[in-house]
Order: sequence, then structure tokens, then C-alpha cells
Amino acid sequence: MRVATALSVSVLAAGGIGHAVVSGLDTGITRVDPFKDMKNRPQAGHGMNVLVVGTDGRERITPEEKEKYRLGGAPCHCTDTVMLVHISEDRERASVVSLPRDSYAEMPEHTDLISGKAHRAHPVKLNAAYAEGGPGLTVRTVESMTGVKIDHYLEVDFTSFMRTVDAIGGVQICTTRPLKDAYTGLDLAPGTHELNGGQALQYVRSRHIDGAADIGRMQRQQRFLAALIERTTSGGVLLNPVRFREVATTMLSSVRADEDFGTDQMLALAKAMHGFTPASSEFVSVPIGDMSFPVKGIGSTVKWDAAKAQKLFQALREDRPLAPAAPKATSSAKAPKAVVVDVAPRTIRVQVYNGTRTDGLGRKVDDALRATGFDTTRTPMTGAAQEHGRTVVEYDPRWDRSAKSLAAALPGAEMRAVAGRGGTLRVTVGSDFKGVTAVRAEEPRKPFEAVTGDQVVCP
Repeated sequence: MRVATALSVSVLAAGGIGHAVVSGLDTGITRVDPFKDMKNRPQAGHGMNVLVVGTDGRERITPEEKEKYRLGGAPCHCTDTVMLVHISEDRERASVVSLPRDSYAEMPEHTDLISGKAHRAHPVKLNAAYAEGGPGLTVRTVESMTGVKIDHYLEVDFTSFMRTVDAIGGVQICTTRPLKDAYTGLDLAPGTHELNGGQALQYVRSRHIDGAADIGRMQRQQRFLAALIERTTSGGVLLNPVRFREVATTMLSSVRADEDFGTDQMLALAKAMHGFTPASSEFVSVPIGDMSFPVKGIGSTVKWDAAKAQKLFQALREDRPLAPAAPKATSSAKAPKAVVVDVAPRTIRVQVYNGTRTDGLGRKVDDALRATGFDTTRTPMTGAAQEHGRTVVEYDPRWDRSAKSLAAALPGAEMRAVAGRGGTLRVTVGSDFKGVTAVRAEEPRKPFEAVTGDQVVCP
């Protein structure tokens, strides 16, 4: 009883301290009124909808950072990223919908903020709405396109992005192939990387890595957000009032938001989302019907698939999940996560040799490799007379990517290139063998398929 009472008092005290520490956070936010004089708005649905806009503002970034992270040049004062974030009514799910910045949009009639000239409704690219009419016109345009009523507006520039990532201690990003973009300076080798704020900005801005262009960039942005959620929730930011204030102050010192996005809303969200994990979040890009829709005077735009987009936004209005429900585990035992590799194990032919005096070890390794997907010969053989202290993977240099995938399943194995060996890789099991690690190939994501955060963070 005394222990229970002490815990109850501690929780209540922590809650009181939390409110005291967080109070006043909103004084550092630059306020905007994106909802001023708005009429004929969509009907409110269930849950909360936040329009998150990333601009290319870089005025407060140091000259050294501009040079290091390729942030030179003049900003266009337009939206570099547009995301519609839906927080479910029960606060147990966050749905993030990426809206391509080059989306074909019908801009409502408005007055240009710069020239003061009145404009009739006309077609544009989505990111032009901010340049012509700021936050207000951006909200009006998105509401008109989606039929979703926006409750809050949050605008993040390059500075707040970098500082926020640094405040939480960076994010972890994984890739099975090299990611290199000469425009942003991004240069990541295959593997797991801890990115600081500047490196994370390079990662989410890069669009010249492959032919996927903006679609690939949006998927990387979604991976980043999932990694950010994982670092924030696993790092105790939401549970530690002082830590929460530190991170929130860093972020909010250089963002712009609507008048009603304040301390009470942030604290309520933080408390409601204490149990949040990457699996609580889901990500999707709005379905596209035409990736290169020509518009006179504008050029090539991205046109949405009207029918599929309508279904997507209807689900948001009705507060329904976007990603398919994960299958329930058939066993109470939690299976270890498989290491993601570049080449699918089923495409890799393997011959196993037992390089030890342990009877049956060759068969054991062959079976284990086959169980994780490798195309083994099923006829393990005996190696040389001398005992091998270390497991060795021999491979033809032309199959080096396959060899790396096989070596990932045999931690600590030595990789040895042998010219002319051909397409069958050879594993000689040494006395250091501890077991086979499960591996899987990274499944290519369908461009407009909803996924949960746990599916895209590092294993």
C-alpha cells in the first residue's frame, strides 16, 4: 500500500512539474493566421488535421553550414514539402499523407501578397500557393483539393529542421544501396547511419538519387519521420518534461504556427501519445494518375488519380486507418528481426563446406541458410583436412553484392574474392561459427501504398 501510494504521488507530482515546465513554450512561436476570412470550408471530421509545410528558408543558417550541406543560393519562398498529418480521435494513430509539391492544383481566387494584384481562380503547381498567398492560400488550396478541414498549421524551415534533429540526438537511417546526390551532397554507403541535423536535411531533400525523383524523395521523407518518431519515443522525450521542453523549445523557436496551436495542445498531445511507437504511425503518398501532366504556361505537373485520392481523403475524414492491419502473431515468442540485405537470398546459390571436426555442422548450416531463404545445394561437403578457425565466404568478384548478403547471414565471416568461381558462392564453416542470422531483401515499396512506421525504420 505504501509503495502504491508513493508511486501515485510521484506520478501526480511529475504531471504537475510537467505542466509547469511546459507552460509558456508557445511564447517562442511565430504566429500566423492561415484561417483568416476563410469561407465555405469543408465539414469537420473526426480527429485532428495538421497541415505541415516545409519551406526553403535558410536565413539563419551559418555560412559554414550552407557550404557543408549545399544550402547556397537564394530561397524561392515556396513550399519544399507539404504533408497532411491526421491524429486519430483516440490519439493512438498518426496518418501522414505526402502531397507532391508539383501537384496540379486549382488555386482559389486571391490577392497576391507581393504585388497586391487580385487573381481569379487558375491552375498552378501546389507549391506556388505559398509564394502567391502565403499560409492562408496554401490552406485554402489544400482544403479545396482534399476536402479535408485543416485544424492547425505548422511551418518548418531548414533551420528549425536541423536544430530539432540535433536536439533529439540525431536519427538512424538504413539503406541497402548507396545513396548519392551531387546536388545536396548526400553520400551514404550501404548500412546504418546516425544522421545529424544537416545530414538529415540532405537526406530528405535529395531527389537526384535515382529515377524516382520526387516520389523517391517523399518515401525517404516518410522513412525519416518514422525514424524521428522512434528516436523521440524510445529516447524518453515524451516522458521527461525537462527533455520535452528542451526539444520543443528548440523546434518552436524557429517555426510558424496558427494562434490556437499552443502549450495546452502540445501538452495534451504529448500525454496522449505516451504509448506511441513507429507502429502507431502510417505513411502514404497521394495516388498519382499522371506524373507528367502538361499545363500551358506552367509546364509539367503531377496530376492525382481523382478516384483513389477521393477514397484516401474520405478515410481521413472518417478517422479510418490507411495501412492494412498487421497480421497477428501466431506465437507468444517474438521472432527476431531479419537483417535487410541488398540481394534477395532466394537468388543466391550456396555450397556449404564443413571446415571443422564437428560431425553434422555442414548439414546444420546448410539447413539454416536454406531456412532464411538461400538457394543451397542441400549437399554439404567436407572441407580440407585442417580445421578452419574462421568461417569464410568465397565468391567471384562479379557476384560481390550477393556475397555481402550472404556474409550478413554469417556475422564475423571473412569475405574472400576468388576470380572465376562463378555464380555459386562457397561457405567454409569455421570453429567460430555461432549461428545463422535471418536476412531478407528490402521489398520495393509500391509508390502509393500505405505503410506503418515500423516497416520502414531500421531493423
